[in-house]
Amino acid sequence: MNLIPWRNKRESASGEMSPMFALRSEVDRLFDSFLRQPFGSLDLPMWGSDKWSPAVDVGETDKEVTVRAELPGIDPKDIDVSVTGNQLVLSGEKKETSEINEKGFHQCEARYGSFRRSIPLPEGVDTEQVDAQYANGVLTLRMPKTPQAALKRIEVKVK
Repeated sequence: MNLIPWRNKRESASGEMSPMFALRSEVDRLFDSFLRQPFGSLDLPMWGSDKWSPAVDVGETDKEVTVRAELPGIDPKDIDVSVTGNQLVLSGEKKETSEINEKGFHQCEARYGSFRRSIPLPEGVDTEQVDAQYANGVLTLRMPKTPQAALKRIEVKVK
């Protein structure tokens, strides 16, 4: 049996960086940057900088489902909430009017434009009894569950 000497995987036999290691490092870097900011650096019209989506938190208890969406700076009249089947759809438009434009300097950092979020709802949500409240830039939706959807505990017996 012949033993093959171990070399550092980063280096080739000549002591230079291995092409396979360089390729793997580049692929790892690309995946890391994509996971940190997906499509963020692309300058295509499809992924334009005016696209944004509000942050949404979804919670569920035995009695209700709660959805909170951060919509700062949006007039409640510009928010549309609807339920289709088991999908909650939030849509609307954020309009930006403040910008600085003086002496060859132009600044507008806030994201604006239309948005649409679709959130799957669990079975048993009573979509006829949705309570929607908007305060301090946060939309809170409370949707009670039907009595049939209540969690039923089953006792496990030990023999």
